[in-house]
Amino acid sequence: MGRAVTVRVPAKVNVQLAVGAARPDGFHDLANVFLAVGLYDEVTAVPADELRITCSGPDAAQVPLDTTNLAARAALALAERHGVEPAVHLHIAKDIPVAGGMAGGSADGAAALVACDALWGTGASRDELLAICAELGSDVPFSLVGGAALGTGRGEKLTAIEVGGTFHWVFAVADGGLSTPAVYGEFDRLTAGTEVPEPSASPALLAALRSGDPGALAKALSNDLQPAALSLRPSLAKTLAAGTEAGALAALVSGSGPTTAFLVADEETGRKVADALLASGTCRNVRPAVSPAPGASVRPCVTASGTA
Repeated sequence: MGRAVTVRVPAKVNVQLAVGAARPDGFHDLANVFLAVGLYDEVTAVPADELRITCSGPDAAQVPLDTTNLAARAALALAERHGVEPAVHLHIAKDIPVAGGMAGGSADGAAALVACDALWGTGASRDELLAICAELGSDVPFSLVGGAALGTGRGEKLTAIEVGGTFHWVFAVADGGLSTPAVYGEFDRLTAGTEVPEPSASPALLAALRSGDPGALAKALSNDLQPAALSLRPSLAKTLAAGTEAGALAALVSGSGPTTAFLVADEETGRKVADALLASGTCRNVRPAVSPAPGASVRPCVTASGTA
């Protein structure tokens, strides 16, 4: 009970995001193909007198430190279920872009849940953890499991997907964030009066993931929220163009944006695309990464005498 527990958790990119019409509850049915990528946050849980959240790293000032933070909500949810006092200090070492469409907040929720489970010895089953994740938000369950998965319902019902190789990406971080509810609201506005088809996973995309062929995956990438994100942030079109002109196989807005994702053939091409994106002046930062990546996992505890 006295030790610190650190959990590493990945970002995600949506290689397909098919969005249905708004449901009566305000959510949308999705066919959401998640791919975890090797950009990580780390959440460390330490016993404390009361629940406290701190954050360090890029854009840490934008991260809420109250109970609106999904890490705090995860700790409270687990504590309530198991009759534990939520007396824990959660420190978030932030490296996933904030409000960037890469599920950074959801990742922190999943990581905090795993960290508190280990710290408190609650012994929660995988199914229980996934159920709490689904209560916290649509993307949180995938942050827990990582790898690749199809999310249906509002994205929380996961089916694992086979991936046959490693895919290389460059992510361009935009100035400022985009509100996910605002992007969905713009999607509703843009599709008003039209027949929105039921979302379903693309067979070509699933086959491309299984084959590990980046060229085939590039042809199958899609994001139904991209027109809405571009409507709210037209400048993203210049970023997308800069990356494709520099040699990316394909480009798309990541989730609800404003981070843009560029699939590249290999690491060397990724460096060229990253350099070109920075030189274009259309983004604030670039981050290369590979996928798939593992989900939330407890990191070894390092002591003065080595690894515990």
